[in-house]
Amino acid sequence: MKDAVGWHVDVKFDEDSERTRAAALVRLPDGSELRSHGYASRHPSDANQPRVGEELAAARALNDLKEQLLTKAHDEIDGASGRTSYPITR
Repeated sequence: MKDAVGWHVDVKFDEDSERTRAAALVRLPDGSELRSHGYASRHPSDANQPRVGEELAAARALNDLKEQLLTKAHDEIDGASGRTSYPITR
């Protein structure tokens, strides 16, 4: 059996009382790095819940990483096969 492969995704937050910013970074085994950002804003009438802002901002940053990974993978498939590949969306 082949050795297990793992990736580490680093997510850091910058917050104030109204806005949360998440910065995500993943380093891939080929040496490339993908970076993304996600944001969440608190409506003035909402309670201050920093964890919820972090979850929303992180989800948005990770969603952007997902899109970047799909693009990278399809570019590699296209380069190796000489044809255009299409992602399956669900």
